[in-house]
Amino acid sequence: MAASDSETFERDPDAPPVARVSVIVIGFNDAGHIRDAVHSALAQGPAVAEVIAVDDASTDRTGAFLDELAARHPRLRVIHRPANSGGCGTPRNDGVRAATAPYVMFLDSDDVLPPGAADALLGAALRHRAPVSAGLCVRRELPRRHDTRWQPGLYRRPAVRIPGDHPALVHDTLCVNKLYARDFLTAHGITFPEGPFPYEDFVFTAQVLAAAPRVATVPDTVYIWHVRRDAAKPSISLDRDRVANWRARLAAHRRSVEILLDSGGKPLAHAARVKFLDHDLRMYVRELPTRSPAYRRAWWRLARDRLAGYDEVELCSARLPARWIARVVLASETPRDLDRLSQLAARPARLLPPYAETDGRPVWSEDLPRVELDGLTGPGSPPPHRLPITVDAAARALTGPRAALRGMPSLPSLSGLRPWPFTRADDHGPPPSPALPGADTSPRPPVTPGTPPPPRPPTPAGPRFELGLRVHDLYGRLAVARPHTVDVELRHRDGRALLTRSLPLAHDGSQWTAHLSLGLSALAARGRRDGTTAPQVWDVRVRVHCATGASFRTTVRAVGGGLRRTALPSLRHGILLAQPYATAGGSLALRLAPGARSALDIALRRLRRARARFACRGRHGLLLTPPPPDDA
Repeated sequence: MAASDSETFERDPDAPPVARVSVIVIGFNDAGHIRDAVHSALAQGPAVAEVIAVDDASTDRTGAFLDELAARHPRLRVIHRPANSGGCGTPRNDGVRAATAPYVMFLDSDDVLPPGAADALLGAALRHRAPVSAGLCVRRELPRRHDTRWQPGLYRRPAVRIPGDHPALVHDTLCVNKLYARDFLTAHGITFPEGPFPYEDFVFTAQVLAAAPRVATVPDTVYIWHVRRDAAKPSISLDRDRVANWRARLAAHRRSVEILLDSGGKPLAHAARVKFLDHDLRMYVRELPTRSPAYRRAWWRLARDRLAGYDEVELCSARLPARWIARVVLASETPRDLDRLSQLAARPARLLPPYAETDGRPVWSEDLPRVELDGLTGPGSPPPHRLPITVDAAARALTGPRAALRGMPSLPSLSGLRPWPFTRADDHGPPPSPALPGADTSPRPPVTPGTPPPPRPPTPAGPRFELGLRVHDLYGRLAVARPHTVDVELRHRDGRALLTRSLPLAHDGSQWTAHLSLGLSALAARGRRDGTTAPQVWDVRVRVHCATGASFRTTVRAVGGGLRRTALPSLRHGILLAQPYATAGGSLALRLAPGARSALDIALRRLRRARARFACRGRHGLLLTPPPPDDA
């Protein structure tokens, strides 16, 4: 512990966490959200001594709103910058310099602190005499309130870590889900980059880790990161439609690695470089098919320049999909195979066919044999649940007679596949919900590979969801495992409702197929929240069971021509809008809008997205790439 930290830790660590935290809120032209952010900071209770709001020379009513709040809340102080800084670093530095409490936290104007965040972080810092404490950040997609935990592996249980002993800490580059002792920051000269410097938290976090503090982690959710994809001005993390964003990210990453190396933290620098492959590279590759040709060429050139500095040890330290992607980019001077690379970069990863070989070794393609898909076969290769297996799904919503699904084997070739209800709980989610009303609830029979499947039940009456599945073998790995059953899971996007059906798989050469027909009226009724008719989104996943006892769970890739919105008559709902669609990652999902009011909600959402596109045109000129859908 640095000597200059002593003042911070002379206090009794068991004392109540009273008035020891300054929360620094920064904002620019965000009058619509900054009040919620400030209120969430003030609501943290007595642990927060003051809230310092820094208005970065806003031209809307952000500053006026802050002044009005400060007149009513003595703990709120407002700093009005005379000129806009162009970034987040300068106003945060202003806030730290103005802070009077021994600890500081950071909050962006469009996010919020959940109740108890300051108490959890301050309690951990005092209890463990740690100058830095950190907790879980939740990434919340609005308006649907779909939550994703950020780097959850670091925050599963309380712990105290030293960065040099735990290089995985470099994976959490956020500064907002942490609490810092002000004396610690001052003693080590840790500040944010000034001015227009995107990804400034990369550099700040590298400086913190380079100082080798004790870091106390807690499993509590301490920050809610709001993601508004239909915002007129997207956040830096979402504003990736210009290659300047990629260039800025490369610069921030390069500077972070330099900081770690200069401090003697070679393991941390190595972990940061590998993290770039596993996270940053894959995130941008996923979006390449949607970009303009000019963007792709510029991005590819910058990526090759960055990857040229990697050695084989660093490439082999990355996960299989990341290292294969890096090798393809290095091996080709121009962009190629973007759809295939995008699917390999998805989470979970999918390696699309064709599957080429050279001298018995899996390779990327016949014309790129030097890019070996190492680690896929042979000794030490991963088990099936860690393989980038592709499961294709052709889907459509319809009513009336059954017909062939485009992009899948014709239904007669899949006859005899019975959708048995699935009632077994597993360790990958909550127990499945009961079978849909009217469904066959007879026990699930044992499935023996090679035996004829049971007869198909009658097609559900009314609107239904037809799904054809194809599981691709991967260099013989599945043929050895012998898949025989697939559990099809439909999970409501809010996480509450779940329906799972089990189907036997039919073996067809180097692939396995199955078919499901599901009534939509009952599914839509199950997805209602508190009796409302709000639009619903159902994600489709599968778990494949093999004769060897192995199994794997993955999303399915949306293929075929049935991905369109269809209005279906429904006795229960009057009208039912149904649309199977591909998410931004290419996975299949199903959107349902039961009833006229729900259909109106869909129309209003489309109008908001259209307005966002219009706003983007005004900001960047002609928009070559539309914003991603709000359910990506």
